[in-house]
Amino acid sequence: MSENSVKVAVNASVNSVLSALAENNHEQVLFCQDAATGLKSIIAIHDTTLGPAVGGTRMWTYASEAEALNDALRLSRGMTYKNALAGLNIGGGKAVIIGDARKDKTEAMMRRYGRFVNSLGGKYITAEDVGVGTRDMEWVHLETEHVVGLPDYMGGGGDPSPVTAYGVYMAMKASQKKVSGSDSLKGKKIAVQGIGHVGEYLVAHLVKEGAEVTVTDIYEDRLNHVVKTYGVKAVSPDKIYDVPMDIYSPCALGATVNPETLAKLTCSIICGAANNQLQNEARDGEAVMKAGILYAPDFMANAGGIINCYWEIVGYNRDASMAQAEQIYQTAERIFALSSQENIPTYLAANRLAEQRIQQLGEIKKKF
Repeated sequence: MSENSVKVAVNASVNSVLSALAENNHEQVLFCQDAATGLKSIIAIHDTTLGPAVGGTRMWTYASEAEALNDALRLSRGMTYKNALAGLNIGGGKAVIIGDARKDKTEAMMRRYGRFVNSLGGKYITAEDVGVGTRDMEWVHLETEHVVGLPDYMGGGGDPSPVTAYGVYMAMKASQKKVSGSDSLKGKKIAVQGIGHVGEYLVAHLVKEGAEVTVTDIYEDRLNHVVKTYGVKAVSPDKIYDVPMDIYSPCALGATVNPETLAKLTCSIICGAANNQLQNEARDGEAVMKAGILYAPDFMANAGGIINCYWEIVGYNRDASMAQAEQIYQTAERIFALSSQENIPTYLAANRLAEQRIQQLGEIKKKF
């Protein structure tokens, strides 16, 4: 390839990325690579109106770098709305690392990643997400102070998964109340897709209340563990949409609510921990409403994790973190009420409440 051809290819890529940033008003994207450790990462900062961007780091085997960038942009935007709706004084950001967390991740890679986070000077504060745990955050912390999700013996809040799961559980109960008049989940058929840390904690809450739970996961060892521990049913990943269910709970990756799956789902509620559950927010959010399914917006339901991380920033208090996660129940009720009053999809009602807070506080900041 000639030098001119390289310039054309680079220019086209840059223009494409800048267009993607402009589409949802992202502030900044940092591309990171280190040949020595095999690190390939993208850090996306969406909005810092309410404070520094805070959001986890996800490690996944993306099919392409373009797919990884798209995920980082979608997830970081979601964090802005999640943080605003939860009443937190932080903005939205997210990072992805391209690779297999079970095979490729090393201390050296995570520490190199920590140096990239540090280069942003506190504009982005990272935490754990899919494929990244508290041990990884310890390694990142060796290179930067701009990290939360640290273990309790380091002064952090430890694994945020229990708080995330509790928030989803509260959102699910509020959803059930909206649908039936009672928030009891006893006897309800609930399909949980993805039983990582958050999914397992959620299953524990559901089983304790007497729900009939069916689970699935791409990792057989996880399935075997959860089935043995909680006595739930298990199906293969491709069968989860076909099981009889009152509630579908996506707790793995996003985009699982789409025209293909909606044609199969028999539930009356969608409420889970996964980010970006709607493959196409406008299209699928409207379709869910028309199908008579109550959708608990993901960035509302799964806010417990970021609430836990936020309390690390301001001074960690586990009881306060759990208490704020419990308020997700009331937030869900506000969203459902606005959705009913204005006859709009629940995702749009949640967006409006989040945007309203960002706009109002942004105007206050401009005055001082």
